[in-house]
Amino acid sequence: MKVARDTVVSIDYTLRNEAGAVIDQSGDAPLVYLHGHGNIVPGLETHLAGLEIGAQVKATVSPAEGYGERSEQALVEVSRQQLPEGMEPEVGMMLSGQAPDGQPVPFWVAKVEEESVILDGNHPLAGQTLVFEVEVRDVRAASEEELERGQVDASGASAD
Repeated sequence: MKVARDTVVSIDYTLRNEAGAVIDQSGDAPLVYLHGHGNIVPGLETHLAGLEIGAQVKATVSPAEGYGERSEQALVEVSRQQLPEGMEPEVGMMLSGQAPDGQPVPFWVAKVEEESVILDGNHPLAGQTLVFEVEVRDVRAASEEELERGQVDASGASAD
């Protein structure tokens, strides 16, 4: 079976930046995702389409096909008084805000000042070219439940 829309794909991967530093990797357990449903960055999904079990690929993904370009408009300055009482923000800490529609929005602390904190709504990998080294470990048809949810269950096992 080949990697295609509505298949559940298990991959081992190493993610590096352009300088070659490892950013993330799958470790002992593979990453399991539902192909064609936006569960991984679009550029990697494109590189994996059509591959079979055992295939290996090195995929270079541009910011536009990864986590997007950095946007200075995503930087927000908030008063320390707006933070939860007793919170001591640190650079790199993730905080959750709320979009106008009520959905949670992640922010990362970019700078801590005496009276305020600069929060960054960009994904930490925004603006970076990503280099994935991937091996396809398994491909199977998705269950009806997985297709309805648009994602694989937490274990990656078939829901059938």
